[in-house]
Amino acid sequence: MRLIIKFKWVIAALLIVLTAALMLTAPNLTKLANEKGQTQLPDDAVSQRAAEILKDAGEDNNTISVVVTLDKALDEQQGKDIQSLIDKMEDIKGVKSITTPLTEDKEVREQLMSKDEKTVLIPATVEGSDEEVEKIADDIYKETPKSLTTYVTGASLINQDFAHSSEDGLKKTEVITVFLILGLLLVVFRSIVTPFVPILIVGVTYLISQSLLAILVHSFDFPISTFTQTFLVAILFGIGTDYCILILTRFREELANGHDKVEATLIAYRTAGRTLFISGIAVLIGFAAIGFAKFAIFQSAVGVAVGVAILLLVLFTLLPLFLVTIGPKLFWPSKKVISHNENKLWGFLGKHSVRRPFLFLVITAIVTVPFILTYDEEISFDSTAEISSDYKSIKGLNAMSEAIGEGKAFPVTVVIKGDKDLTTAKSIPYLGNLSKEIEKVDNVDSVMTITQPTGERIKDLYVDSQLGIVSNGLGDTINGLNDVKKGLTTVQNGLNQISSETSASSGNSGSSLSQAGDGLAQANEQLGLVSQKLALTGNVDEALPQITAINRQLGTIAEGLQGANTQIEGAQQQTKALSENLSKLSQGVKDANDGLTQISDGLTKAKDTLGNMSNSQTVRETGIYIPEETIQNEDFKQSIDTYSFDDGKGLKLSVVLDSNPYSEKAIATVKDIEEAVDRAVVNTPFEGAEIMYGGISSSNADLNDISTTDLSRTMIIMMVGLFVVLTILFRSMIMPVYMIASLLVTYYTAISISEFLFVNVMGESGISWAVPFFSFVILIALGIDYSIFLLDRFQEEVRESIPDAMVISMRKMGSVIITASIILAGTFAAMIPSGVLTLVQVATVIIIGLLLYGIVILPLLIPAVTVTLSEGNWWPFRRKKREE
Repeated sequence: MRLIIKFKWVIAALLIVLTAALMLTAPNLTKLANEKGQTQLPDDAVSQRAAEILKDAGEDNNTISVVVTLDKALDEQQGKDIQSLIDKMEDIKGVKSITTPLTEDKEVREQLMSKDEKTVLIPATVEGSDEEVEKIADDIYKETPKSLTTYVTGASLINQDFAHSSEDGLKKTEVITVFLILGLLLVVFRSIVTPFVPILIVGVTYLISQSLLAILVHSFDFPISTFTQTFLVAILFGIGTDYCILILTRFREELANGHDKVEATLIAYRTAGRTLFISGIAVLIGFAAIGFAKFAIFQSAVGVAVGVAILLLVLFTLLPLFLVTIGPKLFWPSKKVISHNENKLWGFLGKHSVRRPFLFLVITAIVTVPFILTYDEEISFDSTAEISSDYKSIKGLNAMSEAIGEGKAFPVTVVIKGDKDLTTAKSIPYLGNLSKEIEKVDNVDSVMTITQPTGERIKDLYVDSQLGIVSNGLGDTINGLNDVKKGLTTVQNGLNQISSETSASSGNSGSSLSQAGDGLAQANEQLGLVSQKLALTGNVDEALPQITAINRQLGTIAEGLQGANTQIEGAQQQTKALSENLSKLSQGVKDANDGLTQISDGLTKAKDTLGNMSNSQTVRETGIYIPEETIQNEDFKQSIDTYSFDDGKGLKLSVVLDSNPYSEKAIATVKDIEEAVDRAVVNTPFEGAEIMYGGISSSNADLNDISTTDLSRTMIIMMVGLFVVLTILFRSMIMPVYMIASLLVTYYTAISISEFLFVNVMGESGISWAVPFFSFVILIALGIDYSIFLLDRFQEEVRESIPDAMVISMRKMGSVIITASIILAGTFAAMIPSGVLTLVQVATVIIIGLLLYGIVILPLLIPAVTVTLSEGNWWPFRRKKREE
C-alpha cells in the first residue's frame, strides 16, 4: 500500500487514460445486449433442436401477424380496407408472403377470424433480423388505413419491445441509483464531500467494466443478456459504495485515534482492507461460479464478476489517492466521528444474544420457518408479462389470443425427421394413429397434420368410410343392373312385336328377331339373378364373370339385330318403319351393353380396392387406406406440402392445447405428449426417426428443466467455492458452514415472502422462471459480505472472551452493516421502475433478503451460534491468540 500511495498520481493518470481508451474503442454494450442477449436455449435442448431441424430444411420462416380489431362484425367496406392493406403489404420490402382472411374457404376464415368477425388476423411471412422485422412493422403501420385499428405482433417484435423496455429501464436505474446513493451518503456521513468519492470510484469502475465487457462480448462471444448491464449497475454501485463506506469509516476511526492521514490510510487498508478483500473475493467467486451454468442467459451474470474484479483494483489503487490527499477534509463539514457512535441496537442485541443464545435461535426460527414451509415454488414462464401491455406487440398478442384462443395462437409442434420419404401411402396412415394417441392426452384440444389438416379427420381416408362408399357403390350397381334389366325388357317386348309383324313377310328375319328376343329374355333372367345375388351376398368376385358373360351375349344379340335390320332394309318399302324401330332397339341393346361394361369396370375397381385393403398392413394397423391416386389429388397434396418438409423426409404435427401455453399445466402436457408419441411410433415408419418438439410450451419445458438444473448446479458450486475460500481466510471449517447456512435461510424466507406478494397479493401467475437463479446468486454473493464484515472484526477483536469480542464487534460494525444493507437494497430498489417483471421480482427478493439479513438474521442468529460453539468456531484449526 505504501508503494501505491507513493505513485498515486501516476496510477490515477493511468486509470484515466485506460478508461478513456476503452470508452473510445469499445463497442456499444447496450446494442450488443439487444443483438445477442435474447433468451437462447442450449443447442441440445429439445425445442432448440426442433427449430434447428426446420431451419436446415428452410422451414424457419419468420412470421408476424397483423391483428385488425373492429367495432362491429366485418362488413363490405371494412373488407375493402383490409384488402387495401394486404395489397400495400405485398409491396413492403421483406414481406415474402401473406395469407388473406378474405377467402371463400370456410376453414381458413375460421382460422383467421373470431367467431363474431370483430377480430381479423393477417399472417405474413417475413425475412430479416429482429431490427429489420421491426422496420417492416413500422411500414405496415404507415400503410394502415385510418379506419382500421391494427397491431403487429410476432416473436421478433416482442423481442424488440423487450429490448427497448430493458434499455429504458437501465437508464432509469442508472439515474435513480446515483441520486439514491448520494442522498443516503449525505445522511450517513453528514458531509457534502464524502458522497462523491464512492460515486466517482464506482463510476470509473463501471465505465471500465462495461467497456471491457463489450470487447469480450464482441471479440470472444462472452455471454450477455439484456439483464447484464442492469445487474452490473445495481451490484457495482451497491457493493462499491458498501466497500467505500467500510474503508472510509475505518479511516475516520483511525483519524480520531490520532493518526495522520497516511498512517490512517495504511491502518484502514490493513484492517478493513483485509475484510474488503475477503468480501470481494467471495463475491467474485460467487459470480464466477455462474460460468458453470448451462443456460446462456444465466451465464451472462458472469459479467458482474468482471466488474467486481475491476472494482477491487480501483478500490486498492484510486481510493487511497483521495484518503491521503484530502484527509480529514473528506468529511467536511461534519465534525463528528461516526465510527465512535457505536450502534446501540446491535450492542443491545449482541449483549442479550450471547447470554441467551437458545432464545435468539428460537426467535430466528419463528421469523423464518413459517415462510420457508409455505414456499410453493410457483413459477411463471409467461415472457409476455415481462413488459408493459402498452406495447403494440403485446396488445396484438392479447387480441389474437382472445380471438382464436391461446392454444391455437401458440401450438406445440411435433417435428419428425427421417432419412427417407415419409409422405408415401405406406407412411401417412400412421399419422392417424399418432394423432389419435396425442389427442388422448389431457389438455390437448386438437391435432393438425396431413390426415387432419384442420384438426378434423379426413373421413374418406378411413376404411370404415371407404367401405361405406363401396357399399353405396354396390347399391348403385344393383340399381344399375335393374335399370339395364328394365331396358332390356322393353327391347325384348319391342322385338317380339316386330318379330310377329315381320314373320309373314320375311321368315328369316322374323326367325332372327325371335331368337334375339329369346336371347334377351335369357340375358334378362341372368341379370335378375346376378342382381339378387349381389344384393344378398355382395360377392363381387362371383358377379363379375356372370356380368362379363351377359356382356358377350348382348354383343351377339346386337350383331344379330343389326343383321336382321339389314335384311329388312332390303325388303319392301312398307317395312321401312319396322326397320327404324329395329335400329332403335339395336341401339338400346348396345346402350345396355355399354352400361354393363361400366358396371363391370366399377365392380372391378371395387374388387381391386377391397383386395388392396385386405392385403394392406396400414389398414390392419391404422384403419386408414390411401390409394395412390389420393396422394396425387391436388387438395391432399396441399395438405402434404403444409405439414411436411425436406422433400417429404420431415413431418409436422401441430398440437393445440386447451390451456394457457405459458402455464405449468402446458409444460406438464408437453411431457405427456412426448410419452404418447414414444408409445405411438413403435413398429411404425417413424420409429428410429428424430422426433423433437417446438413451440412456446416446449421451449418453456426446456426452460424449466435447464433453469432447475442450473440452479441446483450453481448452488452447489457457489457454496463449495465459498466454503473453500472462507475456510482458508478464516482458518475454520465451522464458520463458513453457519455463514452460508444463515444465507440459505435468508434466501428461502425472502423468496417465499416475494412469492406471497406477487402471487397472492398482486395476482401474478408465479415468480418469473429466472428469478430464483438470479436472486439466489446475487443474495448469497452479496449477503456473505455482511457476515464477513462482522466475523472478520470478531476475529480482530477476540482476545480471551468470545462473548465480549462478539458484543464489541456488533457495536462497531452494526452501523456499517445496516447502512451498507440499506444502500445495497436501495440500489436494487432502483431497478423496480424499469418495468421489467423479472428485474422487479429479483429486486424485491434481494431487498427483502438484504434487510432481513442485515436487521434480523445477522444480529440474532450469527452471535448466538458463534457463542454457542465457542472454541469450536475454529475447528479443525486453532484460534490464533492475539496480544493486547
